[in-house]
Amino acid sequence: MCSAAKLTICFGLLLIMSKVGSVAARFKSIDYEINGRVQGVCFRMYTEDQARKLGVVGWVRNTRRGTVEGQVQGKEELVNSMSGSLEQVTKVINFQSLTSRTWKNWLSKVGSPSSRIDRAHFSNEKEISKMEFSNFTTRY
Repeated sequence: MCSAAKLTICFGLLLIMSKVGSVAARFKSIDYEINGRVQGVCFRMYTEDQARKLGVVGWVRNTRRGTVEGQVQGKEELVNSMSGSLEQVTKVINFQSLTSRTWKNWLSKVGSPSSRIDRAHFSNEKEISKMEFSNFTTRY
């Protein structure tokens, strides 16, 4: 036999679970270009690795201009920028518990260990109804 308190808790949990399933995911797409010492320093490899850890999709490639460019897509909260210091972002990455808002900061402040990021330009930021990629890849 269930007590009234247990029934209330069970009903509350069922209600919460039904609402969670009905909330539509919001996706975001952002293009980026990174200037600085970003070629020949494993920047693309690290970018792909961090994207996979974070759970976003898209691509990255070197350009003839000496920059790295790409596109990232994912749940809105995964691609939004987080305001924080380089030390805060590095701590998050070191613990492999990437928060939902580190992508832009990682691209603009961390990169690969041997890189030097002078400027990160983000453009074409938009909401999308579905992701166009199934994973994150390096393009050549």
